[in-house]
Amino acid sequence: MRTTVGIVGGGPAGLLLARLLHRAGVGSVVLEGRSRAYVERRQRAGMLEQGTVDALRECGAGDRLDVEGLPHSGIELRFERERHHIDFPALTGGRGVMIYPQTEIVKDLIALQLADGPPLLFEAQVLAVESPLSDSPVVRFVHEGREQTLDCAYVVGCDGGHSVAREAFPAGTLRTYARDYPYSWLGILADVPPAGQELVYARGATGFALQSMRSPTVSRLYLQVPNGTDPDDWSDERIWDELAARFAVDGDWRLNRGPITAKSVTPLRSRVHEPLRHGRLLLAGDAAHTVPPTGAKGLNLAVSDVRVLAHGLIELHRTGSAQLLDRYSQLCLDRVWQATRFSYDMTRMLHAQPDGDVFDHRIQLARLRRITTSRPAAAELAANYTGLPLGR
Repeated sequence: MRTTVGIVGGGPAGLLLARLLHRAGVGSVVLEGRSRAYVERRQRAGMLEQGTVDALRECGAGDRLDVEGLPHSGIELRFERERHHIDFPALTGGRGVMIYPQTEIVKDLIALQLADGPPLLFEAQVLAVESPLSDSPVVRFVHEGREQTLDCAYVVGCDGGHSVAREAFPAGTLRTYARDYPYSWLGILADVPPAGQELVYARGATGFALQSMRSPTVSRLYLQVPNGTDPDDWSDERIWDELAARFAVDGDWRLNRGPITAKSVTPLRSRVHEPLRHGRLLLAGDAAHTVPPTGAKGLNLAVSDVRVLAHGLIELHRTGSAQLLDRYSQLCLDRVWQATRFSYDMTRMLHAQPDGDVFDHRIQLARLRRITTSRPAAAELAANYTGLPLGR
């Protein structure tokens, strides 16, 4: 097989890149190691910056998003039994965010790709990316029981944190900056309407909690738990009781309870790999970086990577100029590090620190108090949450 851009990974980053390239007349092939059913069931984040919404509309995947997506104009911070609304449009000149599950984004993009797009191969297990410094790098993969090769002009690794594509970087050419956090998130899906119209970030007496949503009738909620927690050790009643305690405020607010349909535990970590390019091999999304979900940046960073990369590849195709493509790594890393800093700050501010003391607790409260009493501080949070400008 031969194509212009070989895309390793059929998650939202790889699928979106394929769609943007297809609409500009640039050929690609997407290789996804998992089955279609698995990819379409995979639960991930669902908070979209305006730039992410724009990119989905640009590639033709905005129809269902515009009908079913839930616009949000802010978030609520809770601490010391107080409620504080952060009004995004008032602080950012009109910007907000959208709730639309990543599973639905993937379904939309797959449907478009299979209807009129270039090849998308499921259960195509990539073995290696070879010769990235040559003019024709090669992807070796197994599909339908047979080893095959995909000859490309460029290869893009969108294959997640355990990236095979990233392994093609020779030793010493890739630097990794990492931080593991001393707690995880116990996440649940529940068939119950959210107890409010916005995301709630709570710094409770025993730790962090987050109220999010997947739809007007399905809630997504999270609890800070110790690393190594087994979700089966948490009964439904225990989860609801702990959520209610951490969200508690003075007033008449009550948490809605209902059937829990899924439980999982997610460790929190930060990873940034530099550079994002080796010859004609480029990394995007989780293959390039990972952030804790506190700042809702993971999916949005992947989309911003892909938008810059698509612009660079399209410019090369149309004009022969590689100027933008040659700046891809630095343009994206500038934004990645800002999002990493924001996610780190949000995580440290809102989570109970296992090794912390009263001093640490008071510093966290001081940070929260500053945001909720200072317009410039609130505006800084709102600007980062709704999305920093895309570098060009």
